[in-house]
Amino acid sequence: MVIVCAFLLSVLGAVLLYLSHEQQRLLRRPLPFGARMAGTVIVFASVWIWWAASGVAAGIAGTLTSLMLAWVALPYLAWWRDRRAVAARAQKR
Repeated sequence: MVIVCAFLLSVLGAVLLYLSHEQQRLLRRPLPFGARMAGTVIVFASVWIWWAASGVAAGIAGTLTSLMLAWVALPYLAWWRDRRAVAARAQKR
């Protein structure tokens, strides 16, 4: 259960960091700087929980894997959502 919590915190931190970046495409405007700081704090909390549950090396690997998974999935989610919006607009015409 602790590993699941650490994974979810990693994903939440990654989402906040992604949504606060200028290049994100899920929101009309990026989240404010406070969201980026909160994402950073959440990622560090996740690292600490991973370390406590699995050890230092496995904790770092688990955190990095979780972050990479989220950061790869989020742009695809934005692409998929945009593709659906374009298709819906085309059907209305």
